[in-house]
Amino acid sequence: MEIFNHNSNINFLGMRKFSVGIAIALIVASIALIAVKGLNYGLDFTGGVSLVVDYDQPVQIADVREALTKGGLENAVVQSLGGSKEVSIRMQPKDDPGSLDASGKVNLDKIADDVTRMLRASRPDAKLKSRDYVGSQVGEELRSDGIIAAIVVVLGIGLYLGIRFEWRFAVAAIVTEFHDALVTVGVFALVQREFDLTVLASVLAVIGYSINDKVVVFDRVRELFRLARKAEPEEILNRSINNTLSRTIITALFTAITMAALFFFGGPVVHGFAITMLIGILVGTLSSIFVASPILLWLGVSKQDLMPRTKENPELARRP
Repeated sequence: MEIFNHNSNINFLGMRKFSVGIAIALIVASIALIAVKGLNYGLDFTGGVSLVVDYDQPVQIADVREALTKGGLENAVVQSLGGSKEVSIRMQPKDDPGSLDASGKVNLDKIADDVTRMLRASRPDAKLKSRDYVGSQVGEELRSDGIIAAIVVVLGIGLYLGIRFEWRFAVAAIVTEFHDALVTVGVFALVQREFDLTVLASVLAVIGYSINDKVVVFDRVRELFRLARKAEPEEILNRSINNTLSRTIITALFTAITMAALFFFGGPVVHGFAITMLIGILVGTLSSIFVASPILLWLGVSKQDLMPRTKENPELARRP
């Protein structure tokens, strides 16, 4: 199945100054948004009250959320815990005096009693099983661990591509992965949508999805370089993008359809994951087409870089 002709000749590299200029502008804008507006961190990063509630009979997560909303807790995070009778409820304590004790600390007893009362208004079989308060220090550790994880993933991908292809491909991949992840997070800073562990996990998934697209193009670049005798690097790169364009668009389209279905039918818990993936799919697909190959061209990739080093080709063996 092909959307575009395999042998089409769209001059993507001819637009490289424009496309890379937009990519640089998006990176700068994303950094500015993250620095100025910041991210709207969820409870996973800011800390809060965590409650576990048991029911005698199975309960729907939507019913638990509805009961809390009626009681005045609109932003509580409700999740099932391995079955249909036990749920986890996480929330940020309010600043009103009732939520704090005499010393200004979170009054867990009062908050737990209020939540239990809200739930029992619609389901008398609700019973509080445990309660806890997670401080902001834990959230800060999660944030730093998430940043380290993203950096390790990108560098690991770069190392793999450097071994499988050549160092120019690794540099192009690292730059574009940095672009894709940063722009995706920048959109969250712009709209101030909640950024939690689910979103962080999906940012890492975006990096993996995006590099898969680029490896397909890189494989075609290597193949055409080895087959062509006199073609210029710009021509090879253009042909590689055109040859893989249908595959790139079809993969992005069907993955986006899956994420859209997850958003509409998966419930609020996975909304953040689905939205992040949809943004990342768009950004990653565009960078695979318009950004990665221009970087390879500017780095001076050539046929000699991808030819096997053998004793019969001493000039290739000496090439850095």
